[in-house]
Amino acid sequence: MNILATSTSGAWGGMVIWLVILFAFMYFFMIRPQQKEAKKKNAMLSELAIGDTVLTTSGFYGMVIDIDEDTLIVEFGNNRNCRIPMQREAVAAVEKPEEAAAATEKESKKESKNK
Repeated sequence: MNILATSTSGAWGGMVIWLVILFAFMYFFMIRPQQKEAKKKNAMLSELAIGDTVLTTSGFYGMVIDIDEDTLIVEFGNNRNCRIPMQREAVAAVEKPEEAAAATEKESKKESKNK
């Protein structure tokens, strides 16, 4: 009877170890990266300012013209005649005007070197 009790307790111990390994794997490969991404998006949305170019989750590019607590008014189109209010969470990416100017300047330098 003693041998049987020892083998079943060893089996339970092995199962507990595998469950701990499984939860650790899930934490480091699923939960933790998702939390990092949420922190990054919250930081991006908190730094949002008037004049920033945004990409919406539906794939439209526009410029922020007004910001409220949880809504934005964004201008779309070439002649900027379409203004749409939307939630902050609908913003997928933000490009600051300084970043856009630096990228344009970098491209023009590359083109001038290639000629």
